[in-house]
Amino acid sequence: MTSNAEPGPASGKGHVGASGPTASLWLHLLKISAAAAAIGLVLCSATAMFLNGGAAALSSALGGLLVMLFFGISLLVGHFVGRSNPSGAIGVFVATYFIKVVGFAIVMFVLGAPQWLQGRWFVAGAVVAVVLWQAAEIYGFSKVRLQIYNDPEDKGEPRA
Repeated sequence: MTSNAEPGPASGKGHVGASGPTASLWLHLLKISAAAAAIGLVLCSATAMFLNGGAAALSSALGGLLVMLFFGISLLVGHFVGRSNPSGAIGVFVATYFIKVVGFAIVMFVLGAPQWLQGRWFVAGAVVAVVLWQAAEIYGFSKVRLQIYNDPEDKGEPRA
């Protein structure tokens, strides 16, 4: 039997080290997600400014910033809880989500919408921020190396 595959590069003889878990998962996700959402928000606000003026740009920015605040709180809570209880961080992350939904709903109903707020641009900014934030989080989670098993203790015994 023959193969038509091209020969690849020769295997190296160098040492391949083990990679450990990601140092600061939650802060890394916060950084890349906030950057992605901010870039999209600047573009959305610039479009709003060009099409409908300053109130539209401010509405777009406010919608996106509210989303960024909403998601950022969760990642910060995950970071601080994850430092002391890594396995419990996801549970606290989810609980924080429900608390924020109720809290932000109360704030929105109590304060109401200002007269200058343009609803369509507010929603557009929020949607842009949500989509880009979530895409960046998915990308960030896909690159994370989580240790799911404890490594055995090395007691100086030779292995067979």
